[in-house]
Amino acid sequence: MVRPLSNDLRERVVAASAAGESCRSVAQRFGVAVSSVVKWSQRHRSTGSVAPAKIGGRRKPTLEPHRAFILERIGQTPHLTLHGLKDELAARGVKVSHNAVWLFLRREGLSFKKNAIRPRAGA
Repeated sequence: MVRPLSNDLRERVVAASAAGESCRSVAQRFGVAVSSVVKWSQRHRSTGSVAPAKIGGRRKPTLEPHRAFILERIGQTPHLTLHGLKDELAARGVKVSHNAVWLFLRREGLSFKKNAIRPRAGA
């Protein structure tokens, strides 16, 4: 991800725009996009600052409220697949991706690795 442009540049762009120069000419003069001039001017009018907003951050895990159900299902059916678990969650109204289920299980320290000691199906 690209770093935000400096506050100094943002302030000069907003000052030129506030002085009455058109957004297009300000953008061309400072080498930025017209949309940036517009957004920075709007931000300055609404907040009084041209500083960029925070980038990134952590998202709350979607499956955390369903932790007890997931762990119970895996305890009951240890051979349950990720897709099977995803389908069971969908039946409960929880729409998540295969990857979200995998990440949740990884955070819980659970895995679905094959084990040579376990007997194979049909053997």
